[in-house]
Amino acid sequence: MDFRFSDEEEDFRRTVRDWVNAKYPKSKVNELERLEDHDGSNFPTEFWNDLTEAGFFGIGIPEEQGGQGGGAVIQAILMEELARTLAGLTWVWGISSFCAKSIQRFAQPELRDEFVPAMVNGEKKVAIAITEPGGGTDLLGAMVTRAKRADGGFTINGTKIWSTMAHVSDYLLLLAKTSEGQKSSHGKTLFLVPTDQPGVVARPIPKLGMRCVASCEVQLDDAFVPDSHVIGEVDQGWRHILTTLNNERILVAALSTGVLRGVMEDAIAYAKEREAFGRPIGDFQIIQHWIADMAMQLAQAELLTYKAAWLYDQGHDAGVESSMAKAVASEYATAAADRGIQILGGMGYAAEYDMQRYWRDVRLYQIGPVTNQMVRNIVAQSVGLSRSF
Repeated sequence: MDFRFSDEEEDFRRTVRDWVNAKYPKSKVNELERLEDHDGSNFPTEFWNDLTEAGFFGIGIPEEQGGQGGGAVIQAILMEELARTLAGLTWVWGISSFCAKSIQRFAQPELRDEFVPAMVNGEKKVAIAITEPGGGTDLLGAMVTRAKRADGGFTINGTKIWSTMAHVSDYLLLLAKTSEGQKSSHGKTLFLVPTDQPGVVARPIPKLGMRCVASCEVQLDDAFVPDSHVIGEVDQGWRHILTTLNNERILVAALSTGVLRGVMEDAIAYAKEREAFGRPIGDFQIIQHWIADMAMQLAQAELLTYKAAWLYDQGHDAGVESSMAKAVASEYATAAADRGIQILGGMGYAAEYDMQRYWRDVRLYQIGPVTNQMVRNIVAQSVGLSRSF
């Protein structure tokens, strides 16, 4: 067993950290977040272009598709280092990565060769449209969005929710019901839905965190998708997307781990400079213990996250491990941010400090992309208990 990163991985980590420190210090991100993106006019286009210029959209994409190569471990390093400062804004990269990997793995060669290089170059934006208002965790059983055969393709009717970036994206990576099956996972198909048509309307939803990147409710009324834009096999969409979902959970775990690291750094800095009763508050044992707890939680989150990423890269089944990592890292990061607010006292509640931004952004990841309660169901079943859902 060797828990060390390779020299290449360490070099990559330093490169990303230097890039973030130079271009996106916390003060700049805090200002971006205050603008709030209600209608696309405040979408962080500069950030998108900078990610493109740095080549980050190519991380995890094979070189023959225009990417930089690398697997889940390298992706997790990138996600963690971005989130250390950028917190929820990091998911701008995560969305594009999820969609590009899904297209790269399952689309027909012609569609793959058209879309993946364009996404790597930042020329096409694709949003995830899977969750539905009446579904939530019961994603498949409650799915009512339906795609029906039409001349030359499919027409889609239904509603998706929490589709981040849908209002500024060129396409939706959308899962819809195409037939009835014996199981809820059967009869679902993946589509690339063009958004520049009257049948697709995205409405941003005001929300607690990740305010500078809107998440949307998307209404689809006879939205047309040509046959060429079906991803993989008809009725096999859930089977196709499962491995990408495991990768997504690893990335969410890495994002949460990065937030935890950023929280701890801010808490340490404040504890050293803030004085009370004639001495820095970092001299008080209770503050030291709170920060020590963060350090131990960070170590655990890292171990689970990178174990899941390593298993995924080695071709092993990482479903349970990626779910565990997502749940543990998101809960630890939220708890650390909450404790960080307490360490900062009244300033922890102030918008000028980043601790409240960390808490608001990372709180989401106990809910999505799968609730931590559902993760516990998955883990319980993996150790031999009966299926509870």
